[in-house]
Amino acid sequence: MRDANELVRIVFSGLSALVVQDVVDEGEVIRVSARTQDEPVPCPACGQPTPHVHGFHHRVVADVPVDGRRVVVSVRVRRLTCPVLGCPRQTFREQVPGLIERYQRRTRRLADQLGEIVKELAGRAGARLSHVLAATVSRSTALRVLMRQSVPRLRVPRVLGVDDFALRRRQRYATVLIGAETGERIDVLPDRTTQTLVAWLCEHPGAEYVCRDGSGSYGEAIRQALPEAVQVSDRWHLWSNLCGKVLAEIRSHAACWATAVNPTRPGGVREQTTRERRHQVHKLLGQGVGLLECARRLDVALNTVKRYARMKEPTGDRRAPRCKPTLVDPYRDHLRRRRAEDPAVPVTHLLREIRELGYTGSANLLVRYVTQGRADGDRPVTTPRRFTRLLLTRPEKLRDKDTALLRELTQSCSEMTELARLTEEFAQLLVPPEGNDAKLTDWITSVRSVDLPHLHSFANGLELDRAAVDAGLTLPFHNGRTEGVNTRTKRITRQMHGRAGFSLLRHRILLQ
Repeated sequence: MRDANELVRIVFSGLSALVVQDVVDEGEVIRVSARTQDEPVPCPACGQPTPHVHGFHHRVVADVPVDGRRVVVSVRVRRLTCPVLGCPRQTFREQVPGLIERYQRRTRRLADQLGEIVKELAGRAGARLSHVLAATVSRSTALRVLMRQSVPRLRVPRVLGVDDFALRRRQRYATVLIGAETGERIDVLPDRTTQTLVAWLCEHPGAEYVCRDGSGSYGEAIRQALPEAVQVSDRWHLWSNLCGKVLAEIRSHAACWATAVNPTRPGGVREQTTRERRHQVHKLLGQGVGLLECARRLDVALNTVKRYARMKEPTGDRRAPRCKPTLVDPYRDHLRRRRAEDPAVPVTHLLREIRELGYTGSANLLVRYVTQGRADGDRPVTTPRRFTRLLLTRPEKLRDKDTALLRELTQSCSEMTELARLTEEFAQLLVPPEGNDAKLTDWITSVRSVDLPHLHSFANGLELDRAAVDAGLTLPFHNGRTEGVNTRTKRITRQMHGRAGFSLLRHRILLQ
């Protein structure tokens, strides 16, 4: 019996505040009978300890499962009498702090476990997992357990991070505020308007630095509510904006670098359509027709007309063919040499020659290979996106052949050479030492001295928000942790499939 009592104390160690009297195995349920200890309990009204028993009550609570089975604890608690005359609580029912709370049907440790489950999975998914863990709750109960958990107390940090996220993409957005240094969730606002952020900042002052993206509404809200705070433009967003402008410049100069890579390859339908559309736009502009009227006559978007109007030469934006490796690839040099010597050489002669060299494929494979032009070029046509990726990648992370290709592309015209230089110089500014603000001024001056209109637009945007950009390039603060919160918020919204309201979403974000 002593061994059985020892086993009970080990298995039900969480019930050590009670006196376990009996344990009954009922198959799928383990029922534990227990009572409270015979010790004086302080009155909840006056605090006077009393051992006087007025009566007894029974409470039935669920505990953490054992051996994959539910555990039900039947507890006998005492109703005690207060010895102080005139006390408003003449009798009271004793509680077991840390184990059984008032009006609850679960022990504290089981409630904590369910709280962690629903914090990660919320309603339906949390209910399914609780059933597997033998602590079954419904989806409604799971949500009640989730909403009952208290969120951290609101504390305004020294460095505040502000960013928006989509409640419904391109239609509804909300704002999240975190501690940019610690990642602590501060609050979630139901929209991203200037008025809402101004009201929150005025109600919770104290932030010395505010990290944000290039949003004008956020910048105006911070200027109105916290005029003394330093606004810090996020470096990732600066780099992302530059990447878009670099891609636009590369596309507008495709006629230079595309022919430099492969001058013999003709343009396709896409390039021909682009040339015709650009010719139509410039013809109308030459007749004095405005941009909006050009868009109406050609039935295209206004931004499309603006893009063609900026083109000095037709773009050579070509898509690279996606060809899988074939058995013919090892004999490409032989095919290229033979076709250069005799352009009219029959494919049957080529097939016989490469079979003597070890080719084991079919004749149809060779015919398709030659017809697609894969035997003539050294590499497929480079696309603007691939050129942009090579230009924006760290040089030490490029392969040797990519480095050689990038060198060839950037030397195709003077504008591409200047674009590569300016991109590299701006990338060096993203490491924030002191003095980057002066270097940024020199960089903007260099941009305005070259013929790169898209980079001019980027430089103008930097000047409009110059104070925040200077702070972003010289201070160590950034919005990286805010972007991480947004990524986890997307996971939460996918779990709830858009059925939950903003209050539940806000609660889950603050509990993360």
